[in-house]
Amino acid sequence: MKTLVIVAALLAVSGPVFAADLPLKAAKAPAFDPWDIAFGAAVMSDYVFRGITQSNHQPSVAAYFEPRYNVNKDLQLYAGTSVESISFANHAAAEVDIYGGVRPTFGAVALDFGLWGYLYPGGQCEEGFPGGVAVCPPGSPLASGPNFVQLKQDLSFYEGYAKINWTINDNFALGGNEYYTPSFLNSGAWGDYASITAKATAPAKWFGSSGVGAYVSAEVGRQWFGTTDAFYRISAAPVGIPYPSYNTWNIGIAFTYKVFTLDLRYSDTNLSKGDCAAVTSAFNANIPGNVTAINPNGFGSNWCGAAGIVKLSADLTAMTNLK
Repeated sequence: MKTLVIVAALLAVSGPVFAADLPLKAAKAPAFDPWDIAFGAAVMSDYVFRGITQSNHQPSVAAYFEPRYNVNKDLQLYAGTSVESISFANHAAAEVDIYGGVRPTFGAVALDFGLWGYLYPGGQCEEGFPGGVAVCPPGSPLASGPNFVQLKQDLSFYEGYAKINWTINDNFALGGNEYYTPSFLNSGAWGDYASITAKATAPAKWFGSSGVGAYVSAEVGRQWFGTTDAFYRISAAPVGIPYPSYNTWNIGIAFTYKVFTLDLRYSDTNLSKGDCAAVTSAFNANIPGNVTAINPNGFGSNWCGAAGIVKLSADLTAMTNLK
């Protein structure tokens, strides 16, 4: 979900770095066109967000559209939208993201500040198993099918974010990310996510004139949570459950050719199966013997465990690819 913005930040910083290496020439400067549009699409074997599958470990498709305005070569304003296919217990039709922000660059350092909204239209309320505590508001459309899930009809929420990327040279880059929301997935629990990233790009000479490129990238992050509102209460926590904080990491290798990227990635977390079921409200949580303080029924989920992801994406910009 956030991968699209991180990639855009990397693209934004690459211009000034490479331009600094060009020899000076007595030539007329080209006209400056401040407007640009980035857009693209992807198909992936699993849509994983911060180590947790959003598609029940099934394939997912995504697309995005991002108009940009370059105030000058070191300052960009942007707004965008993206859509991802998901599989949630409340039967939400899709994830629709709306975001915007500003990207200043200072030499080899690129910053990114903005606001990201996650919308989940078409959801239905799920009260959980018979005798459960959660109660859907009167008139709410109810999800069908027996399961052990408590999930609201509307899971929409927003996050503010700040990012930094340092392009050390043509082959190495380091980054950091920070996201905060007052109510993660509209649960009432605040959420704070921080991570560090690293990327190593293979020298172009390794692939000769084939046009193929490659890089290895990794991320290590931690998601902190507060306590939910009373909708998600259990008998042991009548005012809401304290979502467990967890660590997540991923590492992968990607191959590029023109506008295409093939990414092969491994992702994992340290969330237990029982806590995973409580945090995600996984509709197919069926692994017994996973009782935790916030999961008294003891059915666990593998939605937060190890996952291998294959992703093929295409990313274009109007000024570069459509001239």
